[in-house]
Amino acid sequence: MVSTRSVEVTSGLVYSEADGLPLQADLYRPDSDGPVPVVVYVHGGGFEVGSRSDRARERLVPFATHGVAVLSVDYRLAPAAHFPAPLHDVRNAIRWIRNNGSDHGLDTTRIGIWGASAGALLSAVAALQPEVNELGDASVQAAALWFGVYDVAAAGARSWLEAAVLPSSFEKALLGAQTPQSDLAREASAIESVSADAPPILLAHGDRDQMVSIAQSADLHRALVRAGGRTTFVTVGGAGHEDVRFETPAHLAMTAAFFETELTQPM
Repeated sequence: MVSTRSVEVTSGLVYSEADGLPLQADLYRPDSDGPVPVVVYVHGGGFEVGSRSDRARERLVPFATHGVAVLSVDYRLAPAAHFPAPLHDVRNAIRWIRNNGSDHGLDTTRIGIWGASAGALLSAVAALQPEVNELGDASVQAAALWFGVYDVAAAGARSWLEAAVLPSSFEKALLGAQTPQSDLAREASAIESVSADAPPILLAHGDRDQMVSIAQSADLHRALVRAGGRTTFVTVGGAGHEDVRFETPAHLAMTAAFFETELTQPM
């Protein structure tokens, strides 16, 4: 059933500043009398392009009608910035919710993260490497990860022929001058950080994805299972990368139900 709940949109919220420039977010809050749970949404775009408003009408608004708010964030992009700069931005968005979310009708104790493609890599690392320091708490209670790269070294491996004929890959945009076998690449690989303490994770990947192998999600799922984590892996039949099949009412309702359930669990 498609929800008819109305959604209030607040655009241009400044959640942080980086390199002297404001970083902005858009909030999609479902109509509710009380504070609502919220997820940080991290867009895709190969770490070079993309915006917080991407797929808003098709993805973010319909999701929010199910009762979970979405804070969709911009973050620093290549070539001006490389990892870990965008990860710092995502973590600061989580901290912004904890410090300011109550002013916007958000439950600051019930925070998840949701990312697609490049955003899924950043979301996975933020979820599996929770950071609590003098700047605040950047941990989350649940994560939904769509068609992302979680093992940078494996994704960047190419034969001499593949390197010669395939278009340039995402690794340079992510890592700058570092190689997929570098320490920085391992830091950017969520699969290196799995543990029994991981928050619940919902993975979704299309079996026709020609840009990011479905093996990336399958391998992270298996690693989480072996570590004792709580994980669910959904294969979307016939779907390619950033496919509209991920935006069907059923798939968005499933993703929202995952967050509704996990964000109401005791801390």
